[in-house]
Parts: sequence; structure tokens; C-alpha cells
Amino acid sequence: MKNILKPTFLFLIAGFVLLFLTMSLFIELADDVLENEKFKIDHYFQEVLTYTANDTLYQWMTWITEAGSVPLIAISSVIVAVLLLIFTSNKWYSILFSLNMIGISLLTKVLKMVFQRNRPELIAAFDGTGYSFPSGHSTGAVAFYGFLIYLVWKLVTNRAVKWCIILLLGMLTIAIPYSRVVLGVHFFTDIMAGIALGLSWLIICIFTMEYMLWRAKKRQV
Repeated sequence: MKNILKPTFLFLIAGFVLLFLTMSLFIELADDVLENEKFKIDHYFQEVLTYTANDTLYQWMTWITEAGSVPLIAISSVIVAVLLLIFTSNKWYSILFSLNMIGISLLTKVLKMVFQRNRPELIAAFDGTGYSFPSGHSTGAVAFYGFLIYLVWKLVTNRAVKWCIILLLGMLTIAIPYSRVVLGVHFFTDIMAGIALGLSWLIICIFTMEYMLWRAKKRQV
């Protein structure tokens, strides 16, 4: 314990607090959805974010939402996993990234079948089919781009480049769930639950990754 630095303690505490908050949020939303609760926040955002196909924001969202589509995330995940296996010295980067993406995909599919919440609108062109809760674009975006942010933080040495990439990935991670509400294929509570679930799973995977890196360093001492 004496060898663990203060920043490590702060990282662990912050991580566990965030994990508790995100899991609590998801459980609370899930419980209300099971009881068929009507959320005022869903009604509010449906009124506020009412756009037509001719609106500029709507057009932008049709492009942004594709960055969280299942085919793009799946193909990109395979590419990233292979690159990590080839170009990083620790195989656990590739293994944990793969588990992160496979795990969130399975969790999302199982939970959609459990809750079977209907969408506000079915639009196949934007992957707006199947059940609504939690939002798959939200869980996938948080898990995928969130882990990329972690990788950039760990592996990119140039400070300016690191923060530019993190900022861009962070904005994209937020924009993808937002696009699902603008396009009308998800309720706001769907994306809240998706972000909470994705972030909870991401934190677990990052903690596991940090533990494996700590073990590797300990063996080298």
C-alpha cells in the first residue's frame, strides 16, 4: 500500500464514485421504464428538439449519428484491436479493448430484450429499428470513443496533440447520443441510460486495464 501514490488513490476514488453514480442512474431509469413511467423530460426534449429534414441541425445529425452506427463501430473496433496488438508492447490493451466492445454490445442487446421499450419513431435509415432502451448508439459511442480517449491519454506523448484528439473525441461522444433525440428515434431517457451504462462498463474495463498494467510493472521490478 505504501508504494501506491496519492494520484492513484484519487484516480480510484473518482472512478468508484463515478461508477456508483452512473450505475445508480441506470438502475433508477431502468426501474421506471419497467413500471411504464412517463417521463416529463422525454416530452420536454421531444418538443424542444423538433426539427424537420430541411433543418441544418437535422442534416448535421444525420451524418454524426453514423459515427455511432453498428457497422462502423464494429469494423473500427476490429481495426483498433489489431493495431493495438501489433503496435503496443502490452497485449492487454488489445484484449481489454475487445472485451470492452464485445461486452457492451452483449449488454445492450440483452437489456433491450428485457425492457422491450418501443421507440418514439421507427426510422430504418438511421438504425431506428428494434427496441429503444437503452440507446445502442449511446452505449457503443461511450464505450468505443471513451476507450479511445483513454488510449490517447496513455499512449500519445505530445501534450498539444493529446488534448486536441481528446477534445474532438469527447465532443463526438456527446454528439452521437444527442443526434438520436434530434432524429426522433430515441427518447431522451434512452440516451441517458445508454450513456450511464456505457460509462459504467467503460470504467470497469479501464480499471481492469490499469490493474493489468500495474501487475506488469510489478513483475519487472
